[in-house]
Amino acid sequence: MGDFGKRIRLSRILRNDRGTLVVAFDHALILGPIPGTLDPARQIKRLVEAEADAVLLNLGNIRYFAEAVVSSHVPGLIARLDWTTAFNESAAATPSGFQTCLVAHPEDALRSGADAVITFLFVGSGDPGFERKEVHRVGRLARECERVGVPLIVESLARGTQVENPREPKWLMLHTRIAAELGADVIKTESADDVDSMRKVVSACPVPILVLGGSRTGSDEEVVSTVRSVMQSGAAGVFFGRNIFQSDNMPALLQRVRSALAERVPVQGK
Repeated sequence: MGDFGKRIRLSRILRNDRGTLVVAFDHALILGPIPGTLDPARQIKRLVEAEADAVLLNLGNIRYFAEAVVSSHVPGLIARLDWTTAFNESAAATPSGFQTCLVAHPEDALRSGADAVITFLFVGSGDPGFERKEVHRVGRLARECERVGVPLIVESLARGTQVENPREPKWLMLHTRIAAELGADVIKTESADDVDSMRKVVSACPVPILVLGGSRTGSDEEVVSTVRSVMQSGAAGVFFGRNIFQSDNMPALLQRVRSALAERVPVQGK
């Protein structure tokens, strides 16, 4: 039996005519009620109405997605499966502080209507035991996803005592390849510091890469400029959260981002 389930579900997320726009709205599970997340029902409705290609949610917020999809356009739905301390500064200061745990499994996400699932993968912690558990956990999830026909997106990142610059190509190439070898269908990760370096990362990875946005640090104009740079690198699209939902004029920004996504310059063979 073929992997038709994965292929069909991925087609609801990845675009062929331009770069893909996924909006992440899973931050509150780890960061708490940060700006832009205080009214999840309203924000998720806005994301659906603005026609994002896909939305990333924790399972507890999928109820609001179900209420919002009354139009003809239904974005792809990605479900977060895990929680981590890696973004907690006090926890990340020591190797033993790194912890990750599952809060759901692929079957739970499918029952909720998800088209794909996502999990973290961290390297560079300085704790071999933690990283062994990371690889084991992601590998098992990949096998579960294969059994039920749901695409696996791996958010691979370099964090910890060994990492001076998580955007160095050596780190990006390492963890994106580990994720692909474990069975990721798509990878969400950071961008290198320049376009040429990121093109090398994209070229070295056998599965599509979506570039995350991180904290919102600038204006809408800077967000659009970042998307253009990502498209020049050949990445398959962007996976932005705060850079989208903390905008003062989110619908207008999304329209501009979609235009920038049309400027994608694919790498050879992708």
